Amino acid sequence: MRTPGKNGKNPNDLRSQNLECARRETPWPTDRRHQPTGRRPPFVLLEQSYIDDPDRPTLSLSYKGQSGGLVIPTRAVTTRLPTFFSNLLPEGHLRDYLAARAGIKPQREFFLLAILGADLPGALVVEPMEGNKAAHEGEDQQEEQGVGETALRFSLAGVQLKFSAVMEATGGLTIPASGMGGSWIVKLPSARYASVPENEYAMLALARTVGIEVPENRLIDVATINGLPQDAGAMKGHALAVKRFDRGPGGESVHMEDFAQVFGLFPDDKYRERSYANIAAVLWAETGEAGTYDFLRRLVFSVLIGNADMHLKNWSLLYPDRRTPVLSPAYDFVATLPYIPNDTLALSFGGSRSLTEIKTDQVRRFADTARLPASPLWPMVTDMTERTVAAWENLDEKSLMPEDMRKAIGEQILAVAKSVNQSTNK
Repeated sequence: MRTPGKNGKNPNDLRSQNLECARRETPWPTDRRHQPTGRRPPFVLLEQSYIDDPDRPTLSLSYKGQSGGLVIPTRAVTTRLPTFFSNLLPEGHLRDYLAARAGIKPQREFFLLAILGADLPGALVVEPMEGNKAAHEGEDQQEEQGVGETALRFSLAGVQLKFSAVMEATGGLTIPASGMGGSWIVKLPSARYASVPENEYAMLALARTVGIEVPENRLIDVATINGLPQDAGAMKGHALAVKRFDRGPGGESVHMEDFAQVFGLFPDDKYRERSYANIAAVLWAETGEAGTYDFLRRLVFSVLIGNADMHLKNWSLLYPDRRTPVLSPAYDFVATLPYIPNDTLALSFGGSRSLTEIKTDQVRRFADTARLPASPLWPMVTDMTERTVAAWENLDEKSLMPEDMRKAIGEQILAVAKSVNQSTNK
């Protein structure tokens, strides 16, 4: 696995001579009495030229030391990849689906990354090391060879079924056979929950109306999508096409990482270990007021709409210049309370996970933990609340959702707004 070099074909791709991630095999003694039963896990090696380069592209803040130098995490792994690379892979049902189509076990992260590495989130490209045959050895080798080409189509991390796609000039969608160069993410309808694409489409429209940056998106009929696998093509209804913000107008890659990667946590820990204040602290240090205050506005918006799923992987950083992070556009805005009533926030917000209220002392605790100036924050809360209440009343896109869903979201917004007003008037 290789990353950024000054002489690569695409200067935005994190690949060339600088970084290698290898499953290195230790030559064991031929005497079976001394031969160990296991092998060393995958690990990352940074070449000295990358370490010494003062203008090196950023791979991850998790590799950044307090003094600004590089620190390589040494957390032991067995069957899993190191945390940064593990987070590049799909999760849950999507991982199981892709692994089954690729003929490998979902737990075998190294092999899954090797198959999906040509179209990962951000600018990282995974390629087998020259002469490293071990990466393709194992009990699943024969099955991998049969369907690996197809699995390359589906490469972005996430739980809901998503496909890389290229938007056609006519407005239809086609799935590239190789999965290369996809500039849209197509999110198909959920088999478990009703109208999820319509829900997210409306919430993204609401977010855009109140001043939150969101990627371009379209609601499309599943029947208009070309090239879906037979099992996925049987789905009915609408899908949501979201333009990839980690791809430029010409298809060039823009590096990104989510906050599970920033904190060096496995995807399993995306609901644990950190709080929203921890995210804010990183943003304050790396992006200043702009990223931090945008983050707070989005967090308040998420509470207002009843979005309980804003975990660490649903907040990301972009590196437009390959070195300096900015907060990415908002994504995965779904009002989840209509599906799971009485749910709570994914992470702690000022010591509270409540989705029913936002209080001044809660925001003050949030500021204290993140070491932010507290005085500018509450006016941002009230402003976002007022904007959201007004925008919801006039939002045309809400008509796409079922009536009971519209009612639940409207009641949620008003309930949180009432708590903000009461806290303001104390």
